[in-house]
Amino acid sequence: MKNIINLNIITGPTATGKSELAIECAKRMNGEIVSADSMQIYRGMDIGTAKQKDFPVPHHMIDLVSPLDEYSVALYKAQATEVIVDISDRGKTPILAGGTGLYINSLIYNTGYQTKKDGEISMRLNNYANDVGIIKLYEKLQSVDPVSASKINPNDKRRIIRALEIYEITGEPMRRDQCQPSDIFSPKIVVLNMDRNVLYDRIERRVDKMLKDGLLNEVNGLAGRCGKQAEQGIGYKELFAYLNKECTLDEAINKIKKNSRNYAKRQLTWFRRYPDALWLDAEMNKEQKILKTVYYFSGR
Repeated sequence: MKNIINLNIITGPTATGKSELAIECAKRMNGEIVSADSMQIYRGMDIGTAKQKDFPVPHHMIDLVSPLDEYSVALYKAQATEVIVDISDRGKTPILAGGTGLYINSLIYNTGYQTKKDGEISMRLNNYANDVGIIKLYEKLQSVDPVSASKINPNDKRRIIRALEIYEITGEPMRRDQCQPSDIFSPKIVVLNMDRNVLYDRIERRVDKMLKDGLLNEVNGLAGRCGKQAEQGIGYKELFAYLNKECTLDEAINKIKKNSRNYAKRQLTWFRRYPDALWLDAEMNKEQKILKTVYYFSGR
């Protein structure tokens, strides 16, 4: 039987400095970073995902696929697990860093994402949503799996369909596949947070910087080269709408900021489910923050 691998995780809402903290901790812990960001897997989507390119420590699980490709949580789980096991086998310290809660959960719990897709069921559910509206589809999920429904945005058709698909295939709510801890990884989780008003200000300034750095040009270059999944990324879908003359540029920018704030709120709600996580003020003195994180990860 293989030893359980210690998995150090740095997460938190967008714009809290997860990547910077992960890099500093990796330097001090002989570590390598594994991304847990659902948009950084796409090549060519750099500015809008705050993707770093000049890495002082090794990074994994970024620039994996074309924006035209679909990518699943199950695939992430399989690929990231292989990467983390390899890092550990080489005597290095794996540090998972990112804000996609589904990706984190796929690694720290024995999830049901291995349930094979059923194209006939998903097509039927998709047609149902097109016929009667996504709200009716969401209400269908609420009736059979209210806990999963409470964790899914009512407008996220893909995830609603997947949850209903799992229910129809297994006869059980999706959450029942997610309650057991991983038998591969032993996680320690640090969540970065800050005052809500300060966080929102940082998010807005971050969006302004992305636009100054050329986000609109990046999105324009991706026009016609993005699949449905990739084009839904915050910062991309709003500017695609502008390029398609569905709104003004100012309206698109305001939507990016609003959607980013709403996403940060959903992330915080998600991370509060981790009862043993260490919450740190993202505005804490840099050195103190690094020391607290390294000490927490090392004190097993």
